[in-house]
Amino acid sequence: MTNVTKKDLVANIAKQTGLTQVDTKIIVEGFLDSIAKALIEGNNIEIRGFGRFKVRTRKARMARNPRTGEPVKVKEGVKPVFEASRGLQKTINEQIKASLENDDS
Repeated sequence: MTNVTKKDLVANIAKQTGLTQVDTKIIVEGFLDSIAKALIEGNNIEIRGFGRFKVRTRKARMARNPRTGEPVKVKEGVKPVFEASRGLQKTINEQIKASLENDDS
């Protein structure tokens, strides 16, 4: 399994749409910037059939330094979160299940 980069997404979308990679990169970056700005403003983003982006507040807590085992206080903060829609989850599960069954044959 490999990672898909922004460059890969741009190339794939450009190929599908017939747009240049330069134009597609501008659109993709604009889309990602819009998501980031909405989250910074405290808004959730819901893309029907795909999922929801939102910000979750994390409480202050005690953790441990993995090297030394020493307790470390972690400050309260926020964390961006993505929750896949049921439709996306179902599609992914079906596709992965089908590919695993084909690999076994």
